[in-house]
Amino acid sequence: MIEKRDFYINGRWVAPAVANDFPVINPSTEEAFATISLGGQADTDAAVAAAKAAFRTWGVSSKADRLEVLRNIAEVYGKRGEDLAQAMSQEMGAPINLARTGQVGAGAYHIKNFIDAFEGFEFDRVLGAHAPNDRILYEPIGVCALITPWNWPMNQVSLKVVAALAAGSTMVLKPSEIAPLSSIVWSEIMHDAGVPAGVYNMINGDGVGVGTQLSTHPDVDMVSFTGSTRAGIAISKAAADTLKRVSLELGGKGANILFADADDKAVKRGVLHMMQNTGQSCNAPSRMLVQREIYDQSVETAREVAEGVSVGPASEEGRHIGPVVSELQWGKIQDLIQVGIDEGARLIAGGTGRPEGLNKGYFVKPTVFADVNNQMTIAREEIFGPVLAMIPFDTEEEAIEIANDTVYGLTNYVQTQDGERANRVSRALRSGMVEVNGQGRGAGAPFGGYKQSGNGREGGAFGIEDFLEVKAASGWSNV
Repeated sequence: MIEKRDFYINGRWVAPAVANDFPVINPSTEEAFATISLGGQADTDAAVAAAKAAFRTWGVSSKADRLEVLRNIAEVYGKRGEDLAQAMSQEMGAPINLARTGQVGAGAYHIKNFIDAFEGFEFDRVLGAHAPNDRILYEPIGVCALITPWNWPMNQVSLKVVAALAAGSTMVLKPSEIAPLSSIVWSEIMHDAGVPAGVYNMINGDGVGVGTQLSTHPDVDMVSFTGSTRAGIAISKAAADTLKRVSLELGGKGANILFADADDKAVKRGVLHMMQNTGQSCNAPSRMLVQREIYDQSVETAREVAEGVSVGPASEEGRHIGPVVSELQWGKIQDLIQVGIDEGARLIAGGTGRPEGLNKGYFVKPTVFADVNNQMTIAREEIFGPVLAMIPFDTEEEAIEIANDTVYGLTNYVQTQDGERANRVSRALRSGMVEVNGQGRGAGAPFGGYKQSGNGREGGAFGIEDFLEVKAASGWSNV
């Protein structure tokens, strides 16, 4: 049993003020493999106080000093890749190969992109030629509460922590209590990289406890949260009394629009993208909208691809998908699959229950529904599991209408060989991101959504700006 009860506060590991043990469950085995402690108000207060004190110096530190720290983090992170991979594989069920590549790699990717963006970032800017003595000054917002989820731990931790560091803000990280061990390794990385005491702090806790304490704390200037829309609404309400900034990256119900001229691999690409990380991604293309001319063949292809996706324990090498993160999540997904059946969608792959040969662990069958309409529950709720809904459409206008008919607006996808149509549809889709023909967004592109998918942007220069205040100063001396 791994025991990791301490918190990282003011540059050292400290015991919780009051013991409150919490088991960490391996979703492949359903067994506890680690013990952490959940923090309380005294721990939250200590971490915030450390960050507040450190802001006096870190907030006015030089760009060169911050850049050195970011480069140190990148170097130490590279040395701890296997430790991070093992932690994530055990705590949230990422197959070890995915943990080593996608999960660990996401953090390395963002750290590099932040360094690249930071090198060219200007904190002092001239307003314009019409006002040569006016300066726009970008200054760190202050103490930040960073609340991260379990599904892509290092992706989200790096997006928040490194951006805040570059901005000159200080912080308290609260990772998901379901998947906390990778953030403990991250905290060790921060220490070994020489992040000054108090600039970065980490305490474990749940949303009702530490999450609420951070959101309402008078000395916290900003909350950056990634997680469910329900929790994002609760955090926004909790933070309202102190009028702190709240940046939210929330759920999604992405539409993947396949026009009749989509390339031959579009269906396969869409199904596999949906199944990646066992469907536990906010930007998953969970609604596949298919033009009528190619609908029947696409349904058959989707069935074949889904049936070819293997499922197995996270500890095993290979390209399979692992379990979902928890018993609670498993039960929710099973209920929604049954709702899809009950509401009349045509089940063409997967279904309820565990995959054959797996009688323990939170494993879900790769599932595809055809003949879905956009009013069905499985087309409207974020399932957060390996479940795809296929919806036919006739015209471009109808596809756009269906895609936009959701409370979410994170990522949509377009598959067509007509460049003008791709551009036209990309503009019409109400989402923070659009990806065309399987081409990923470039390094440093902003990540974030419209509507109930949240606000604010993460990644590159956009992510750094999220942790900055903007000051306008006139009468600036040019001497």
